[in-house]
Amino acid sequence: MSNKRTIVDVVTEYYLIPLPEKMGDAKHGIHTHFELPIVKVILECGSVGVGYTYTGGIGGRSICNMIEHDLKPFLIGKDASCVEKLWEEMNWKVHYVGRGGIASFAISAIDIALWDLRAKKADEPLWKLLGGSSNSTKAYAGAIDLNFPMEKLLQNIQSYLDSGFHAVKIKLGQERLEEDIERVAAVRKLIGPDIVFMVDANMKWSIETAIKAAKLLKPYNILWLEEPTIPDDYDGYRRISKEGGMAIAAGENLHTVYEFQNMISRGNIDFPQPDASNIGGITGWLKVAQLAYAHNLPVCTHGMQELHVSLMSAIPHASYLEVHSFPIDKYTTRPLILDNGRAVSPDTPGTGIEFRWELLSEFKSSF
Repeated sequence: MSNKRTIVDVVTEYYLIPLPEKMGDAKHGIHTHFELPIVKVILECGSVGVGYTYTGGIGGRSICNMIEHDLKPFLIGKDASCVEKLWEEMNWKVHYVGRGGIASFAISAIDIALWDLRAKKADEPLWKLLGGSSNSTKAYAGAIDLNFPMEKLLQNIQSYLDSGFHAVKIKLGQERLEEDIERVAAVRKLIGPDIVFMVDANMKWSIETAIKAAKLLKPYNILWLEEPTIPDDYDGYRRISKEGGMAIAAGENLHTVYEFQNMISRGNIDFPQPDASNIGGITGWLKVAQLAYAHNLPVCTHGMQELHVSLMSAIPHASYLEVHSFPIDKYTTRPLILDNGRAVSPDTPGTGIEFRWELLSEFKSSF
C-alpha cells in the first residue's frame, strides 16, 4: 500500500553569497561570503519541505556532497513523518566518519526540511507546533565587527539602537586586551545603562587571559562573555566562570548534545547557545533546549534568526535570540520583524521561511 508521506526525492542546492562588507572575528579572520546549502525534500503526495544550513564561507560543498551521496540514497523511500527516527538513523549512518562537524550541518538541513513538512501537514506555524509559549522572543543585534575601527563600531551600534534593539553585542579579541576594554567602555557610554550588552571573544584567549578579561569587564555591566576560549576545554570554562566571576555563554561550536552536556555540567556555562544549522537541525536543537531546561538554564541561539525566532518563541526558558550579520533573511519573503525589542515569529504553516529564489539565483553554484 502506497504511503503518500514517502520521500521520493531530495534536491540539494548550493549558494555562495557575498557579504555586504568584510567582517572579522578573532579566530576565523575576515569573512567575505557565507554559504547556503538548501535542501528540498519531496514527498509522493507532492509536498515539499525546505531546509538549509549555512557556513562562514568554508565547507559548504562538502556538506552538499554528504547530503547528495550519503544521506539522500538512505532517505529515498522512507516515511517523512518519522522525523526523530530519521534523525537518529542519519546520525548513525554517517557516525563513523562524521560525528559532529560536517555531518551535523548536513543532517541539520534535512531535519529542518522534515520539520517544515511536519508543520505544514499540521497546518501550524512552527512556534505553535513546538510548544506555543509565545509568538515572540527577546532579541539582540551582534555584528562580526572586530575589524571595525572605533568610529565605525559606534556607528554600527547606533544603527541597532535606531532599528529598535534593546540589546547589542560586540566582538572582542584585539591584539591588546586594553583595546578591547576601551571599545567596551565606548559602547557602554554610547548605549547608556539600560541597554543589555554582551561581548564575544570567539575562542581567542588562554584561560588566564580570559579570567583577566572577565575581571576587567565587570564595571561595564556585561550580561555574558561568550566563547572566551576553545570549545573543547570544559574544565577551562569552569575556571573562567569561577575565577572571572562573569556569566559565560557558549555553544555555536558544539555539534552534538553530548558536547552540550559536558559544557553545561563541567564547563558551568550560564547561557547555552545551540544553533539549529549545526546541532542536527530542529530535532537536535530541541534536545539541547530540553537539556538546558533540566539544568534550569535559559536558552540562547547563534545565527539563522529567521528560523530560531520560532524555536525561541516556542519554549518557556528562552533568553536572547541572536540577530546575526550573515543576512540569510534578506533572501526570504519575510525578513525578521522586531516589535519593542522582541523578534516576532511567522504565523504561516511550516517553518515560515520562504526563499526568494529570484534573489538567490545569481549566487547558485555547482558542488
